[in-house]
Amino acid sequence: MTGPLVDRPEEWQVEATAVPFRGNKTSVRTDEVVMPDGKVVGRDYQVHPGSVAVLALDDEDRVLVLSQYRHPVRHTLWEIPAGLLDVPGEHPLHAVQRELYEEAHVKAEDWRVLADVYTTPGGCDEAVRIFLARGVTEADGERFDAGEEEAAMEQARVPLADLVRGALAGELHNNCLVVGALALHAALTSDGLDALRPADAPWPARPFDA
Repeated sequence: MTGPLVDRPEEWQVEATAVPFRGNKTSVRTDEVVMPDGKVVGRDYQVHPGSVAVLALDDEDRVLVLSQYRHPVRHTLWEIPAGLLDVPGEHPLHAVQRELYEEAHVKAEDWRVLADVYTTPGGCDEAVRIFLARGVTEADGERFDAGEEEAAMEQARVPLADLVRGALAGELHNNCLVVGALALHAALTSDGLDALRPADAPWPARPFDA
């Protein structure tokens, strides 16, 4: 290998495709993909609109976290505010600002990109952009009327070190929380937060309107 380690876009030939299941937000697709040896094999995966998440720091450098029941894994997980990109073409910053307001009733002054990840690329095409928000204050207006699992959410503000410790100890499992906490820790111990990408940085995995 020469040069920097960078993921590259690539698309192998697809002989046929089918959608055996369609849900409200996601679906399942089956592609017949041509392998390098010429063999054609089936690949089933979830088609996902994408997501945004935010690691929000208050004026005491504590991270805002929420607990939410996640039925597929039969756990209540500590998470950072997050949501689907279910408005076609919506700017991910606008989407994550809405999620922060609805889930935590706060707003933020300074926004950066912490990390862009594919959550489970072996079985789902979900792409997530994780933001860092600073200058967090209470939002104006009435609180969002949460329902279903969100109606039972608990909110807390904890030091970043507690999240890093919990992730490494196997006590915290939400991917956005773990990636966000470790990315923030890495940024603080390397080039600093001002070196992070701006909030409107390009995102090829989920292109958005400027």
